[in-house]
Amino acid sequence: MTDHIDDASRTEAFFTLHHRLPRQSPGSDATTRRLLALAGPLPDRPRVLDLGCGPGRAALLLAAEAGAEVTAVDLHQPFLDELDEAAKARGLDDRIRTVRADMGDLTGPGFPAGSFDLIWAEGSAYCIGFATAVREWQRLLAPGGALMVSECVWTTDAPSAGARDFWNRNGSLRTLPETTAAAVAAGCTVPAVLLQPDSDWDMYYVPLAERVESADPTAPGMEWALAATREELAVRRAYGAEYGYAAYVLRPADPRWTTRPETAADREAVHAVNSAAFPTRDEADLVDALRADAEAWLPELSYVAETPDGSVAAYALLTRCRIGDAPALALAPVATSPAHQRQGAGQAVVRAALDAARVRGEALVVVLGDPAYYARFGCVPASRYGIRPGFEVPDEAVMALVLDDSVPVPVGMIRYPAAFGV
Repeated sequence: MTDHIDDASRTEAFFTLHHRLPRQSPGSDATTRRLLALAGPLPDRPRVLDLGCGPGRAALLLAAEAGAEVTAVDLHQPFLDELDEAAKARGLDDRIRTVRADMGDLTGPGFPAGSFDLIWAEGSAYCIGFATAVREWQRLLAPGGALMVSECVWTTDAPSAGARDFWNRNGSLRTLPETTAAAVAAGCTVPAVLLQPDSDWDMYYVPLAERVESADPTAPGMEWALAATREELAVRRAYGAEYGYAAYVLRPADPRWTTRPETAADREAVHAVNSAAFPTRDEADLVDALRADAEAWLPELSYVAETPDGSVAAYALLTRCRIGDAPALALAPVATSPAHQRQGAGQAVVRAALDAARVRGEALVVVLGDPAYYARFGCVPASRYGIRPGFEVPDEAVMALVLDDSVPVPVGMIRYPAAFGV
C-alpha cells in the first residue's frame, strides 16, 4: 500500500511541475506549422485527432490556422481543463472538443474507424510505443488521411555511455533509420521526416527549469520529481547533440499493391515492364547496364510492385550518384506496365523505394522528370539547393528530395553513373 501511495504522490508531483507550462515536450508553433504543411492538402474543415494533447498548444494552432475540428485526447483532466479554458478565451471552443481517454485504447464510440483526416501526436506516442501507435491508429484515418507522430531518436550511431545509460532507464531510443523501419513495418509510407531544431527543446526545457527552481521540495513526491527532472535537464545539456525529436509524417501504404526489392527471378519481368512503359528499350537496357556497375548498383533499392497474382506491375530504381564528391541517389527509371497505369502502382513502388532509402540512412535523392508527378513525393527543384545537372534541361525538371535534413545538402553538379551517358 505504501508503494501505491508513493507512486501516486510521484505522479501528482510530476504533473504539478508541468501544470501551466506552455509545452509538455519539445516543440514550437513554427515546427507545428511546418509539419502541417508537410502533411499535405487537407479538407477545408479537417477532422483532427490530437492524441496526448497536454494543455493543447498544437490543438489551438490547428483549430485556428487550419480551420480544423479538433478532438483533443489526454488522460490528465487538468490539462484538458487548461485547453478548454484557452479555447474559450480564443473563441475556438466550437472547434475543439476535449476527451479524457487512453490513447492506447481508442475503441469507444467516439473513435469509429475512418473518422479523422489527420492524427497528431507531438511527443506523446512513447507512452504506448511508436510502432504500436503507428500500427493501431491507422484504422482511425479517413481515405487519404495522414499521421504526424514525433519520436525521440538517436542522432549518432555511437552515443556516449552517459546518454545511453539514461535512455536505457527511461525508454530506449532507435536511430532515425531504425525508427523509419518501424513505421514501414507497421504498414506506413514515410512522405516526410523533420528533425526538430534545438530551439524546440528550449521552448520546453527553459520554462521547466524555471519551474524546478521555484517548486516546493517538501510537497509529497516532489523530491523524486525534482531529482528526475534535474537529471533529464543535465543529460540534455551534456549529450543533447546525440539525440533529438524526429517528427514523422506517415500515410498508410496502398493496400492494392505489394512492394518489395526485386529478386533475380524478376529480371525478365522488370525488363518487360520498362520496355512496355517507354517508346524504346533504352530504359530497360539502362537498368541492365546499371546492374553491371558495382559502384552504382544497390540491390535493395531496385523495387517492384506486384499484382495479387505475383506479376510485376511497376518498377522503381535508385542507384548511387554523386553531387560533387558527396554520395546521393538517382531515381530512374520509374515504369508502370500499360495495363496497370493510373491505378497507383507507380506511386506505391516509388514510395517503397524511397522508404527503403531512408531505412538505409541515405540523405538525398535527385530525379529528372515531370515536376507535377514528382512533387507529390516531396521533390522540389534541385536548384534551390545549388544542385545542377551537367547538361541542358529545364530547371524545374531536375528535382531533389532531402531524406535526412540533419545531413548538410551538398552543392554542385550531379555526377550520374556512366550508364546514363551524361
